[in-house]
Amino acid sequence: MAVKTRRTNLDFSRWVWWGVGLTVAVMASATLGAIAAWVLPSPKSFVQTEVKRDRGFGYQLTRPIHILILGVDGIEGADDRFSGHSDTILLLRFDPEDESMSLLSIPRDTPTEIPGVGLAKANLANYEGGSELAKETIAQLLGGIEIDRYVRINTQALREVVDAVGGVEVFVPSAMSYTDRTQQLKIDLKPGWQILNGTQAEQFSRFRQGAYGDIGRVQRQQALIQALRSRLTHPTVLPHLPEAIRIVQKYLDTDLTVPEMMALVEFGLHVDADRLKMVILPGRFGDAETDGDWTIDPVGRDRILADYFQQPIETDNDARSQYRLNPERVLATLRVAIQNPTSNPKEGEQLQAYLASKGAQGVYLSESWLDRPRQTQIIVQQGDLKGAQFLQELLGFGQIVTDSTGDVGSDLTIRLGEDFNPAQFKIESKRGG
Repeated sequence: MAVKTRRTNLDFSRWVWWGVGLTVAVMASATLGAIAAWVLPSPKSFVQTEVKRDRGFGYQLTRPIHILILGVDGIEGADDRFSGHSDTILLLRFDPEDESMSLLSIPRDTPTEIPGVGLAKANLANYEGGSELAKETIAQLLGGIEIDRYVRINTQALREVVDAVGGVEVFVPSAMSYTDRTQQLKIDLKPGWQILNGTQAEQFSRFRQGAYGDIGRVQRQQALIQALRSRLTHPTVLPHLPEAIRIVQKYLDTDLTVPEMMALVEFGLHVDADRLKMVILPGRFGDAETDGDWTIDPVGRDRILADYFQQPIETDNDARSQYRLNPERVLATLRVAIQNPTSNPKEGEQLQAYLASKGAQGVYLSESWLDRPRQTQIIVQQGDLKGAQFLQELLGFGQIVTDSTGDVGSDLTIRLGEDFNPAQFKIESKRGG
């Protein structure tokens, strides 16, 4: 009996550690309070029916929950620190049916119809009408999806929380230098692996002057999520977590009730790392007429909603049905980027030639902005899990990674790891004419 109790306590401690780690990890994407809200009292709590009494913290989810998370750039001098534009827009799904979490990043410069305002960038909704207008706008953008609750966090919290946990280690892909005197923002980061303090992490998160603009910013936010989650597994950080949570409380606004918060943390304590899926709203950069905005891909959006948010779509489009009928044909339609973070360019070229020999027509080489992983990654850049699974079966190796840190223009990105053996993909030359 004593052994059983001790084991239970150890398991509970492990899950608490993971839950807290996941909590502050999601904070890193400049929302800094999505999961921390689970353990913070909210003055706006109201009676709800989504949870019921159970063991552990006393509550558990009885149905999937969608939470809109807004990282708000507060207006200087304003009484309401949550009244500015939403620099970060995320939709987070907690699904007790398959014990997973899905996080959708919505680029702030996505044009959409804002009720009562007209066609404008999505980040304007919070500025014009607060959390309710933001919820209505994003729900409409995503085909009428039901959004249950919201969390708003002032972006100033990112800087203070990162300092509280002793910094985060990230890979800076290239030199970042930018000065905006109107926003009192100065960015000066050198390339390479380094530990960033709070100010530097904010610079890393907010930089938008690279080749990919706001989409590159979304990618770096997802990298920060991973970096902060990794940081929180270090035993020296544990004593600093109460201070991090107090910081978040100061910068947080939410309509989550206390029972809902407790239900979410109970759920979060039991979610494995590989069950957290991060995707970006599929689309492309606009032209000069659209001021370079992010124009969504309706088919890709519907795929994301169906595969990650369990939303019904009206028709099963041709691309989805072809996976069942003729997956090889789909390979010809996929845009596959190959990132080769090695010193040997022939490795990427060899894989490119191999895929072309199998019928792929949209394969290209892309510069990697991350270091070489131990295991080759197949990155689900546009949320196409079925395509990634087919590619994995074709290659016979590769870890499927559900995030958006690959090449922006691709459907899938292959990032070559230390396990990649180019000898497996030699193309025999044809004899004769």
